[in-house]
Amino acid sequence: MTFNIEAFSERFDHSAMLAGFRRELITSVQGMAVAGFTKCVESGDEGGGRPWVYISAGVHGDEPAGPMAMLALLKEGVFDERANWLMCPFVNPLGLAAGTRENASGIDLNRDYLERSSEEVQAHAAWLESKPVPDLFVSLHEDWESSGFYLYEINVAGVTSGAHAILDAASSEIPPEPEPVIDDHEVREPGWIDHSPKADLPKHWPEAIFLAERGAGVSYTLETPSSLDLIRRIRCHQLAAGQALDGFLASVTA
Repeated sequence: MTFNIEAFSERFDHSAMLAGFRRELITSVQGMAVAGFTKCVESGDEGGGRPWVYISAGVHGDEPAGPMAMLALLKEGVFDERANWLMCPFVNPLGLAAGTRENASGIDLNRDYLERSSEEVQAHAAWLESKPVPDLFVSLHEDWESSGFYLYEINVAGVTSGAHAILDAASSEIPPEPEPVIDDHEVREPGWIDHSPKADLPKHWPEAIFLAERGAGVSYTLETPSSLDLIRRIRCHQLAAGQALDGFLASVTA
């Protein structure tokens, strides 16, 4: 599947503006913009003491359900006054346009957050470093090898895990991945990978490891099976990401 970046960006930018976000150009690659979005619920960059939550998608260009689910969450009004928000709906516009996992230079951007050999990740990492460290990071991905939904959790802060509730929410659309080993990781429970805050390959950091190294409290990388219908995958991401956000914010504001 190819992805109409220009049309999607227009819709996303408009919805983000209506939701109170400020758009910031991170970089431009071959004329295609990579944008970040920030929403502080109070004036100033500290955000009035509310938690900072960051959500991203579109690091891999053959995973369109994540960006589309983020747009749907925007339209649902999920990004409200409970938190300060950072968003990046896609880091890999050329990959999305071409339907390829890697960028136009053949680089897997989600293995580049240590060495930063790509223009996209250089600019994106610098943008993230200019922002407060998020208390919660949610990343939307897809997996062509899986048959069910699963997640990676990195829990640096040691807070109560939201994995069960996320899996339950996702299962109304896509059941958990049944395999006991997913992507060379033994699961803690079906669909739940309890990952250390260190990279599997020391020189090839994913975005989640980069943020864990920065001190992000907890992260959930959500994975839908790309073999299933796109509408189901989008809806599953909406349900899972919405629960990840709601559950975390309820726990920190209780």
